[in-house]
Amino acid sequence: MGRALDLALGLPLFVLACPVIALAAVCVRLGSAGPGLFSQSRVGRGGKTFRCHKIRTMHVGTGTLPTHQVDAAAITPLGRLLRASKIDELPQLWNVLAGEMSLVGPRPCLPVQDELIAWRSRLGVDALRPGITGLAQIRGIDMSDPRACAEADAEYLRERSAGLDLRILARTLARR
Repeated sequence: MGRALDLALGLPLFVLACPVIALAAVCVRLGSAGPGLFSQSRVGRGGKTFRCHKIRTMHVGTGTLPTHQVDAAAITPLGRLLRASKIDELPQLWNVLAGEMSLVGPRPCLPVQDELIAWRSRLGVDALRPGITGLAQIRGIDMSDPRACAEADAEYLRERSAGLDLRILARTLARR
């Protein structure tokens, strides 16, 4: 998605999301020890790391692991709801406005996900800003299969257009 479209859609979405983010963060804080919001190092464009913002869905002290490797007991009861609804991702709209992410692109991975990082680099996907949603996500491909994830991201790189981005956004919202 072009930067202009990210800003044109991202700014009003962020303004609309602010009350939801605030309410969710307060509920998280009331429901479990620790902050309602947190930032985590993720791999961005060109392999550079950035601080990705999220609503906390896990108990404080849970290790930094890819989602597919996290023990279900580490996720708070409210966290399950926030993850299922994707409300936990709303603070990433700030990352979009800051230019660290795009609304659509490959999901940002953790710096420890070496295999996925290598596949993305090999396929040129690391040239893209990471996205809040992407082609792999709407196809149900997660980071537990690094090669399939990177190949879907590479397909997005080859085919990307404003129309594809809008279709991916629409499919993401329709899954809610």
